[in-house]
Amino acid sequence: MDMARLDVFRTAARLGSFTAAGERLGWTQSAVSRQISTLEAELGVPLFDRLPRGVRLTEHGLTLLPHAEAILDRLDGTRRDLAALTGLTAGRLRLGAFDSANAALVPTALAAFRTAHPEIAPTLTEGLSAHLLDLLADGSVDLAVVTAYPEHPYDTDRFDLERLTDDPVLVALPRTHRLARRRRLRLSDLAEEPWIAASRRLETTLLASCARSGFRPRVEYEVAGWTAKLGLVAAGLGVTLIPSLAARAARPDLTLVPLHPEDTPIRHVLTATRRGQRPTPAVTAFLPLLRAAVNP
Repeated sequence: MDMARLDVFRTAARLGSFTAAGERLGWTQSAVSRQISTLEAELGVPLFDRLPRGVRLTEHGLTLLPHAEAILDRLDGTRRDLAALTGLTAGRLRLGAFDSANAALVPTALAAFRTAHPEIAPTLTEGLSAHLLDLLADGSVDLAVVTAYPEHPYDTDRFDLERLTDDPVLVALPRTHRLARRRRLRLSDLAEEPWIAASRRLETTLLASCARSGFRPRVEYEVAGWTAKLGLVAAGLGVTLIPSLAARAARPDLTLVPLHPEDTPIRHVLTATRRGQRPTPAVTAFLPLLRAAVNP
């Protein structure tokens, strides 16, 4: 059933005149009459009695009118909802990001997004990059911010990956540490230091780079969160490696020292979306804000 004919029918029924309906819709009286006749032929019933002055709904027309109004109102609502998604006055942004990206990078972008599009309330899921990609694959998030080392690339058959920035690693030291004034350190300079790490299985942490420098670090404290790690460093209980992204939120009683380029593990920070799926309007609007947050 043609929606335009239904609209002509509804307008003529409300106004009681083909001429008045034509004036309202910008059509001629004869064009309105043809549309109504076509609709009557399609339905096989008369919808109007043609009177000397105006028209009047038949019993069939009276039965059709509430259905036509409901259909057209539903269509109008659908158009409004679609326009709201496009205009970012409705919709959702489901974001996943790894922990150090949530120290400053992602919050900066989210704050700018909320200012620009206050009607949309984003959700944020934190997790390891592999888990975030699983969430992306099953549709639980719309966009993932993940990290990868060059030697361990991700699956580009399932995901569209775009490099956002590189994330070199720094050494976090107490301000009073004997090496805190160095402009640059070699990892071997720290071979005798007590270390703080997320795990004693070094191959799963940033400290895997120590093995390439010829020593196995002595892990004194095993804690996962950056707040705890940096608190232990500030108390003089050890040193740790910290990604540059997390360094934005580092406490003032620490010193962060770059490593020699040969010793610096560099992670790629990537945005990931599902391959073959068009990004939502909210994701499309968020990505430039995320790129701008790289260098605020």
